[in-house]
Amino acid sequence: MSFFTWKDSGLTSDCSSLEAMASRFEETANLMKKLSKKGFKLKKTDRNQLIMHSDPEEFNQWGFKSEELPFKQLCLIPDDGNLLDR
Repeated sequence: MSFFTWKDSGLTSDCSSLEAMASRFEETANLMKKLSKKGFKLKKTDRNQLIMHSDPEEFNQWGFKSEELPFKQLCLIPDDGNLLDR
């Protein structure tokens, strides 16, 4: 399953006003709502919060880079033989 780590430290560290902070929080909240509607899920581990999606295509359409280990990512590539014929 494709995932990336959500880190909220510094979410508003570059904001110069309370209005800017509020806008940043609102933008982030809207993004989280859109991700949820598209089937993304949050998984909390002992160290991190991972945003996951079971469909790698949907995950990639959002421009996210999966943090899965490379050998797990390779398991998602279909073994149809055509790739080796090139």
